[in-house]
Amino acid sequence: MRITAIKGFSDILPEAVEPWQFVEGKARQVFSSYNFSEIRIPILEKTELFSRSIGETTDIVEKEMYTFTDRDGSMLTLRPEGTAGVVRAYVESEMYKTEPVRKLYYMGPMFRRERPQKGRMRQFHQIGAEALGRADPFIDAEMLLMLRDFFAAVGLDGATLELNSLGCAECRPRYREKLLAFLRQKEHLLCANCRRRMERNPLRVLDCKEPGCIEATREAPSILESLCAECRDHFDLVKRLLAETNVAYVLNSRLVRGLDYYSRTTFEWTSDQLGSQNTVAAGGRYDGLVEELGGPSIPGVGFAIGIERLTLLLREKETNQPAGPSVYVVWVGTPARDWAFGAVNRLRRQGLVVEMEGEAKSLKSQMRRADKLKARSVLIVGDDELQKGRAVLRDMASKQQAEIAFDNIEAELLSRKAN
Repeated sequence: MRITAIKGFSDILPEAVEPWQFVEGKARQVFSSYNFSEIRIPILEKTELFSRSIGETTDIVEKEMYTFTDRDGSMLTLRPEGTAGVVRAYVESEMYKTEPVRKLYYMGPMFRRERPQKGRMRQFHQIGAEALGRADPFIDAEMLLMLRDFFAAVGLDGATLELNSLGCAECRPRYREKLLAFLRQKEHLLCANCRRRMERNPLRVLDCKEPGCIEATREAPSILESLCAECRDHFDLVKRLLAETNVAYVLNSRLVRGLDYYSRTTFEWTSDQLGSQNTVAAGGRYDGLVEELGGPSIPGVGFAIGIERLTLLLREKETNQPAGPSVYVVWVGTPARDWAFGAVNRLRRQGLVVEMEGEAKSLKSQMRRADKLKARSVLIVGDDELQKGRAVLRDMASKQQAEIAFDNIEAELLSRKAN
């Protein structure tokens, strides 16, 4: 019986892994320069963690979570996002007692039962970062600068930053009532889902992707006009810091994000190359989440990057193509094979990527194999080379070759690797 993968769950095959490793490596490099440390959180959490933090009326909790009953009757969920788990770990381990300001990042799979489409799977992967313990606008701007530096490091061009503020517990209720009054006049134009949850959480309507709802709410009041003085000052400073550091942005007052825990600064980085689901990275401030999950009143801000979408954009640019071995060792004859096996071992211990055959094949066949694997160099050894103590080293790009003494092989290949 032939068993296939679950719909929306895809294998990451060897030829696709290298761009992922490249992206993950650059994230570690850039995030570390901003003094972020890696945290690794469980894939499986108690369901209440997400229903309390993300919000009961969000699409994620209502329709998209993979939830099941454990043997003891408790409800468990495959994590649909990473922020809630990081904050739960921060609270449970009481990190705030030793040092309340923590800058953390994570990588790994998330799970949502959505319709699979370009760059969007049911098991998808994210790189995320969370800064806990700081309420100042400078950390908001720092997160956006870190994202800009990361995108530059991986070679992503053309991403657009959309920016908004969702206010705070003081000013958002006033905006909620203003928006709700507007929506009640448009209720007959809204989809059934928006009509159902409108009274409980009217901001969710602005996040609806149904064309009819988008059109009906086109003239909805802007939350930016309802910000209190403190939230307005906070947002104005974020915008000024971005301008001073040459980070371009577009104001989008409809940007409310799909999670209930956001407050004040919210943002998305989008690309027009991904179709309707065009978000590459997104996040914002969530000042009440730590307290909501049982900790003290500690602010936070964070973001998540979709790895599938990012690597898709990088592949379309034809960047970071998988590299082949540094050297492919071709041997002819049993004595040459025995010499080659030892030489390959020594070269690998020097950090070189080396490949060789184990079964006897013709010189021509081995050369074709080296070319298929995109090896940078080929080292050829046979009876004549063993007798002379010199191998033939061929550069596969220039097609030039030269004899090289056995004693000089490691130094020569390492110098080529450095270049």
